[in-house]
Amino acid sequence: MKILIFGIVASGKTTLAQKLSNELKVPYYEGDNIAWGFPKEKRYKRSNEEQEEIIEKINKKGNWIVEGTYRESQKVLYKYADKIIFLDTPLYIRKFRIIYRFIKQQLGIEKCNYKSDFNMLKHMFKWSNDFENKRKEYEERLMEYSDKLIWIKNSKELDGNYKVLLQTKRKI
Repeated sequence: MKILIFGIVASGKTTLAQKLSNELKVPYYEGDNIAWGFPKEKRYKRSNEEQEEIIEKINKKGNWIVEGTYRESQKVLYKYADKIIFLDTPLYIRKFRIIYRFIKQQLGIEKCNYKSDFNMLKHMFKWSNDFENKRKEYEERLMEYSDKLIWIKNSKELDGNYKVLLQTKRKI
């Protein structure tokens, strides 16, 4: 099974990807790690071609879970995915998670693949607001894949759909 988990910052993508990966025994990949390289601890933006090469390698391996935000350079994942999970977490929960994550990173409790500073914190709030401002555009893009879309707005919906995903995998 190939699962794409889509959502904006702090929507719960990584948590869900890790949980599904463990349960289904399927490798998961972070979209940020496809978009960004980390040679010798220096972060750089990969070209669209580099990202496409990485995606092709992942896709050829068989089953996968990729989580991330929408990136034009990674849109082929929508086509490859058997299921697309849209985590439509309410804005107030995302804002809380952004702050909570930042505090944990500053205390050294949580690691991250970026420089955790006030500039990044500001960007996370900006990305979250930008998503809300362009919500209609993202929703329309997702509806192109309505036959394989699972739209999750709360934890109750997540629990129900999680069980369905686990049952689907067992049938494969």
